[in-house]
Amino acid sequence: MNKNKKILVLFCGGTIVMEEKGHGSLSVPDNKDSAIEMLRNVEPRLSTIADYDIEFIANIDSTNITPEDWDRMLLKIKEKYQQYDGFVITHGTDTMAYTAAALNLAISGLGKPVILTGSQIPASKIETDARLNLVNAFRVATMDISGVFIVFDQRIILGSESSLDAFQTVNGEDAGEISIDIKIKPWVKKRIRESHQIEITPGFEPDIFVYTITPGCDPSDLEFLLHNEKIKGIIIRAYGTGNIPYGFENFFKKAKTRKLPVVVTSQCLHGKTLMPLYDVGRKALELGAIEGHEQSLENLAVKLMWALRHQPNRIAEIINRY
Repeated sequence: MNKNKKILVLFCGGTIVMEEKGHGSLSVPDNKDSAIEMLRNVEPRLSTIADYDIEFIANIDSTNITPEDWDRMLLKIKEKYQQYDGFVITHGTDTMAYTAAALNLAISGLGKPVILTGSQIPASKIETDARLNLVNAFRVATMDISGVFIVFDQRIILGSESSLDAFQTVNGEDAGEISIDIKIKPWVKKRIRESHQIEITPGFEPDIFVYTITPGCDPSDLEFLLHNEKIKGIIIRAYGTGNIPYGFENFFKKAKTRKLPVVVTSQCLHGKTLMPLYDVGRKALELGAIEGHEQSLENLAVKLMWALRHQPNRIAEIINRY
């Protein structure tokens, strides 16, 4: 089964290697070497699928992931790209969708699979899902596909479409499913067989603010945020199709004057913005709001963070490129 395939595992910690501390809470091991050894022991027969090496990125609960960690992953993939047939990233579930979106956005010319996986239950527990997820991630990483994917449970999710709310694709279809066999949808890009290079564009602006509209919320709260020069962009989670209550007009005018991008998305899991549909959405759009359409919050946040750092004059165009 091996056929000399080579996979590089980028180790980022996460629940898969967590252990119960004396206070009863789960945490990653204090020692990174023992954490990596725990990962190797999840399934000692992984080398029957592919030869593999492990590179250390971080040993953290993914709640603590930062854009600097994304940059380290990008640089390592670029550095090792020619030496491996695929990449597997072990990662905590809390921010896995953000990381998938970041890698998908910042790598150009990708012709191999980059697979993120992890577990909801530590590998040390008998009921763990770690072994199945890791084995399937290795299997998918050797296949004739290219792109950034999340492999979790029996699902294969494209990195640009992912939202790990109940581990599902939002406003799209999964890239594949895993049962006895692995079935990949025909629209998934194939592996590039000939020798090729990738380009990476690391760097993400972390100072964005996400605000959720609730009944009776005070527009002056957002206007107050405009005085904070650290905040470089705002995402508003609006009602329904991107509806924002009357009273926020002054905020949008001030944000436009400050040249601060404001992206509007829907609070509905499977919703999408159609802001011209209702007057309450149309007014915000006319005052400079950027529609998020049917993209996940994770994807929008990463796009905004990346665009602020690299293309600050083309933010609306980058947000709408999906």
